[in-house]
Amino acid sequence: MSDTSVGPFEEHRGLLFSVAYRMLGTAADAEDAVQDAWLRWSSGDRSDVADPRSYLVRITTNVALDRLRSVRAQREAYVGPWLPEPILTSPDVAEDVELSESVSMAMLVVLETLSPLERAVFVLKEAFGYPYAEIGRALDRSEAAVRQLGTRARRHVEARRPRFEAAGRERRAATERFFDAITGGDINRLMEVLAPDVTLWTDGGGKVRAALRTIHGAEKVGRWLSAVTGLSYAGVEVKDMRVRHAHINGGPALIVDGPDGPITTLTLTMDGAGRVQEIHLVANPDKLQSVAEGRELPM
Repeated sequence: MSDTSVGPFEEHRGLLFSVAYRMLGTAADAEDAVQDAWLRWSSGDRSDVADPRSYLVRITTNVALDRLRSVRAQREAYVGPWLPEPILTSPDVAEDVELSESVSMAMLVVLETLSPLERAVFVLKEAFGYPYAEIGRALDRSEAAVRQLGTRARRHVEARRPRFEAAGRERRAATERFFDAITGGDINRLMEVLAPDVTLWTDGGGKVRAALRTIHGAEKVGRWLSAVTGLSYAGVEVKDMRVRHAHINGGPALIVDGPDGPITTLTLTMDGAGRVQEIHLVANPDKLQSVAEGRELPM
């Protein structure tokens, strides 16, 4: 194995993982995509590669596209709502609105509704700023074709993304208010921090207790949260649980730990008034490995 293959790949590994994660929504799938990209890179003919960075992004994007097409059927058959795998991010990311949004749980949920090609174009254009001409070369499509895909994807995302999002510090304060309301056991106080049209996603993957459908509206969400607060969860008694603040997917979040590691994460999206607009609760143990390991998404 030559330094000419290892050096450029290691230099851009973080970027490749970031592209693959936004494409696939899980750290495990992203790592597999990066590994497949390495195999193609290290075994291929690189004599005419003038720009290793662009070439590696191209390989990784196409590997992720193939993998995304293969996992879509599995996700459609998933038990309950499917959510992306939470991953830790630097606190600085929360202060960069565009960067934090590009990797937020809310955005990744919306990206799941795009076609694989639309998602690839949107990620490369909106999250990484690649021009349409370069995206076309990466996807073996004309510039006009990828521009059309990008326009369609952007309209789709704009129609479904949260309309208002509080700034980083406001989100942290709102997260603390939500935590205080949850742990205080006061349903009226909880209702005050929830937006009237709040939506709750709970991803247990059929392995731990979770709602099998999304829950809409402050009254229903408040009742569900109040009902589960104070109960044992994933085999862990309340007295053995610890809640800590963290930064996950570009924003303030809560992690509930048991004796053996995380048992759930909660990420919140806020409206312009600082009320909770969306709640994403991930409890599927298969999706908590990155958080348990303390792995941070490279940006």
